[in-house]
Amino acid sequence: MRYVFGPVPSKRLGQSLGIDPIPLKTCNWNCVYCQLGRSVPLSNQRSEFFPRLAILQEIEQTLQASSPGKIDWVTFVGSGETTLHSGLGWLIRQTKQITALPVAVITNGALLYLPEVRRDLMAADVVLPTLDAGNASLYRRINRPWPRLTFDRQVSGLMAFRREFPGRLWVELMLVDGLNDSPGALSELAAVLKPIHPEQVQINLPTRPPAETWVQPAARQSILLAKEILGEVARIIPPQGGYFSLGNPADIQEAILNVITRHPMREEELLEALENAAPGEAQRALDSLAASGQAKVVTRYGARFWSAASTRHANLSLEKKVRSSGKSIAHH
Repeated sequence: MRYVFGPVPSKRLGQSLGIDPIPLKTCNWNCVYCQLGRSVPLSNQRSEFFPRLAILQEIEQTLQASSPGKIDWVTFVGSGETTLHSGLGWLIRQTKQITALPVAVITNGALLYLPEVRRDLMAADVVLPTLDAGNASLYRRINRPWPRLTFDRQVSGLMAFRREFPGRLWVELMLVDGLNDSPGALSELAAVLKPIHPEQVQINLPTRPPAETWVQPAARQSILLAKEILGEVARIIPPQGGYFSLGNPADIQEAILNVITRHPMREEELLEALENAAPGEAQRALDSLAASGQAKVVTRYGARFWSAASTRHANLSLEKKVRSSGKSIAHH
């Protein structure tokens, strides 16, 4: 499968069948915490990157082959920015025609100021856009957007979408230590969110390998403070849990790449999924992918994560070396 992966355990949506309509890191943001690394270069042009009929065919094949109860949601989640695919609205509507499962869209929300993008999302059951900051300076520092994607456009797009969208709006907040977890930053964010009226504000932590090595999850006291300041709509999203499915692949290496390209995995959870899919082949498959240059290990938070080799994560050893030499490292 080129465009469909999982189901994977989602912290928000149970067992989620992922639909990825975007080439890796085709994105109009360059978030410091992105688990898929840096966006080089940034891209803000909507296009039909992959044929919509080919994507729909994979969705239909996967749903037909899946056992009842194995999938909770069908989730459009790009390995870049999902709404950059110009056929997204058609894909959502066609998916709703072939399954009774609810459909979610995960997006940074940067293009919601465009009426055509808002129309594309109208058929979804839930949309999960991002809002990590309550002011323009912090927005640029955390999300590092395409120049014309201003903070005012981010907020006005969310407000317009809230007025028009008949489904549920769950805003995602990634809480990063020392960036947006102070009382002042959280109060500003709460003030911006108030007129948007999301059903939920989901507080997430960067627990997978962030693009920049200095990114750390907010401390527990900051998480509790965020929940208090953001109020009743705030939800603390727990660490990942559940079962990763690689299916019954004919090519185990292809199945691994299919998941880790969109969803870097801790080595232990990947080995467990591999043993379920192809007993006895786990370590050999990973060694082969590393030797062929298709996959790599990214070390963060004292853990080993497997990711596609083409992701651009900052080099931990290089940053340590530069710091020890007394030179500064730009975070922007």
